[in-house]
Amino acid sequence: MINLKPGTKVKVHYTGTLNDGSVFDSSEGREPLEFTIGENRVIKGFEDGVQDMKLNQEKTIKIKPEEAYGQRDERMVVSVPREKLSKEIEKGGRLILKGPEGQQLPAVITEITEDVVKIDLNHPLAGKEMNFKVKVVEIN
Repeated sequence: MINLKPGTKVKVHYTGTLNDGSVFDSSEGREPLEFTIGENRVIKGFEDGVQDMKLNQEKTIKIKPEEAYGQRDERMVVSVPREKLSKEIEKGGRLILKGPEGQQLPAVITEITEDVVKIDLNHPLAGKEMNFKVKVVEIN
C-alpha cells in the first residue's frame, strides 16, 4: 500500500550497505536526505521502499541492481589513447567526464598501458544489491 503520493516531500535518514555489510553511503552526521515522491531524484528502489512508510517509521529496504544502477555492462569499459589524458593518472583513479549533453559521468581508470588507458563508465554500484536502513523524519 502506497501512503505517500507524488508531490509529497520526504526527509529521511539512511545508511546504505552492500550485502557484505560494508557501508557505501550514510546521512549520519549530516542533514537528512530530502526528495519529492515522483520526481525520480533518487533510485527507483529507494523511492518505492519509502512510499509506504509513515513519519518516524524505520525499516530496511533491499534493492536489486535493476531498481538501482542496473547490471554492469562491459560495453561501458572504453579504451582511450594515452596521450588524451594528463600525465598524472593511476589505476583506480577516478575521473569526471562530460557526456554528449554536458552531463557529468563518473569513471574509474581500470588499466594503463604505454598507449591506452581503459576507463570504466559503469556506476561504481552497478550490479550490486543494496540495503538501506531508513527512518522517515519529516513528511510535507
